[in-house]
Amino acid sequence: MAPPRVWPIDIPDGGPYVEFYIYRFHVRMRITYPTAIVMLAVSLGVRYGFDIMEATGLQSGTVYPILRRLEAAGMVRSKWEAVGTARDEQRPPRRYYQITGAGSRELRDALDRFPGLAGTLGPAGAPARA
Repeated sequence: MAPPRVWPIDIPDGGPYVEFYIYRFHVRMRITYPTAIVMLAVSLGVRYGFDIMEATGLQSGTVYPILRRLEAAGMVRSKWEAVGTARDEQRPPRRYYQITGAGSRELRDALDRFPGLAGTLGPAGAPARA
């Protein structure tokens, strides 16, 4: 890592000052089986939270924290739908999720690590039939 740059700062009263250096390190997220199922559902086109819950069989207390962690790690991105669209359908606005390139790579690793994962969801994210 390159040494931090220092810019001289003139302080009028000659008092002390503190410099902070903030670095963002890439930390690989731990992909658990439920996280991998959510990533698989999003990659198959299941776009918003309630549908992800329905497709995966996971509860909201599991799905939404996973989605927040995935978004913070850059594996999914989200976008709120237009308020007018939701209002026309008389419901709250939905937050739509999409997998990123980094998320796709992690999902491929998860599919290798969890052999039964691909069979947990059917086509287009529908729950697989037993």
